[in-house]
Amino acid sequence: MSTHTVFNQVPPRVDVDEYGANVALIEAVRLQGAGWAAESLHGVGRRVGSAGFQDDARRANRNEPVLRTHDRWGERVDEVEYDPAYHRVIAAAVGDGAHTAAFADPRPGASAARAATFMLYAQIEPGHACPMSMTHSAVPVIAQHPQLAEEWMPRLLSRAYDPELRPGKPGALFGMAMTEKQGGSDVRANTTTAAPLGGGRYALTGHKWFCSAPMSDAFLVLAQAPGGLSCFLMPRLLEDGTRNALRFQRLKEKLGNRSNASSEVEYEQAEATLVGEEGRGVRTIIDMVTRTRLDSMLGSLAGMRQGVAEAGWHVRHRAAFGRTLIDQPAMTAVIADLQLEVEAGTAVALRLARAYDDDASAQEAAFRRLATAVMKYWVCKRAPGHAAEALECLGGNGVTTDWPLEMRYREQPVMAIWEGSGNVIALDVLRAMAREPESLEAFDAEVSSVRGADPRFDAHLERTRALVAEVAADPAPDASARRLVEALALTLSAAQLLRTAPSEVAEGFIAARLDGVAGLFGALPRGLDIAAIAARA
Repeated sequence: MSTHTVFNQVPPRVDVDEYGANVALIEAVRLQGAGWAAESLHGVGRRVGSAGFQDDARRANRNEPVLRTHDRWGERVDEVEYDPAYHRVIAAAVGDGAHTAAFADPRPGASAARAATFMLYAQIEPGHACPMSMTHSAVPVIAQHPQLAEEWMPRLLSRAYDPELRPGKPGALFGMAMTEKQGGSDVRANTTTAAPLGGGRYALTGHKWFCSAPMSDAFLVLAQAPGGLSCFLMPRLLEDGTRNALRFQRLKEKLGNRSNASSEVEYEQAEATLVGEEGRGVRTIIDMVTRTRLDSMLGSLAGMRQGVAEAGWHVRHRAAFGRTLIDQPAMTAVIADLQLEVEAGTAVALRLARAYDDDASAQEAAFRRLATAVMKYWVCKRAPGHAAEALECLGGNGVTTDWPLEMRYREQPVMAIWEGSGNVIALDVLRAMAREPESLEAFDAEVSSVRGADPRFDAHLERTRALVAEVAADPAPDASARRLVEALALTLSAAQLLRTAPSEVAEGFIAARLDGVAGLFGALPRGLDIAAIAARA
């Protein structure tokens, strides 16, 4: 029975070129030398913006993975069953090189192009980005070891995806298993043991509290060998085609990242190959950790883009109190402020990605060492509040599962924890400054290159330098770590926007962020061109 006429409804935001709609990303890709990837990125944008892909993203998150430890005859199988939609999502991402394209075609700008691809996929479905990131980050570790590289690199660089566990399949995805119950981020407290078998092979016995993407084809694992904490490559299938002794105990019931399984796992004499030297496990995986931290930032930023894109779409199509929402100054300010966060994050993220290319100089490598930690902390910390504000723009619809921002609200806190929570990252910044002073020198050179462009930036830069000196002289600097990292992040963000962004964006960010604490979204200073900023959302 019809009781009323439905009107003033927002049309579905489907069949959109998500790359073409993201002005900040297009500009950053071009500025970081990856303009050659534009055609491919538009293709990715149309794919992830399609109604079919969005439906798969919803299905993958609603129909969560299920662990099957045994088959019907009582034999251990240790398999996770996913909704077919998840496999379609991950197959598309692998097919477009969201995992390892930067290594398969390492030309200048390759890392920026891959970062953009990764972000576009993570914008719509974040869970699959976990195995994409771990596979990407495993490549430089494996590449340093010729015997392992010969076996695994062709599979890591492949764009073929096969979800089945079978010998000889062309592609492979990698996972990680580092943390244990008693240690968490303190991996040196790990108790999993590795007994030598000869020929670089070991038998691992112990447990891991978090093993992400347990259906990966292989894992990088930390365990205590006779020579100390070491890194190992553990395949799920042994050379004879039998299953390795990985016993998945249960799947984590998580706040977010629902489509991606995370598990607890026990090793019962599981076979693995030493990667690097005994006792050098942390040093072996440090490049992997740095790259996964970059991807955590990219994942948070992808969520911010989804938030402002969905909020902007809603307020442009919804009217209240006699006007379209976007035309009401209070709402215009909210959208503009949300977009400022995306603008700064995108500009810096693609700049950082470029520093990971094969042609990066020693100074670029030093810069990325510090800047990756700084921006991982900042972007991932800003993301949950950003998601909450974007969700609020949709009103009551925002908290329902019919719209994607409810999922995003649960998702954003995850990235702030994975690959190092706030304190871990902030302390790592202090460590880098103390042990690798060249990283601070490279960072300072990067931000100083725009000195003189804006007096407010210059004043903030001097305050930040003074804070750096103060913290360096402090015999107990830990309590100041977060304050320092925030200052460094705002300095780098403002510098990059001054260098690359339209004047209204750079002006908006400096006025809103450098003159005080970056507080609640929408409380912008008077005099900014908020309509021009919001138009980019």
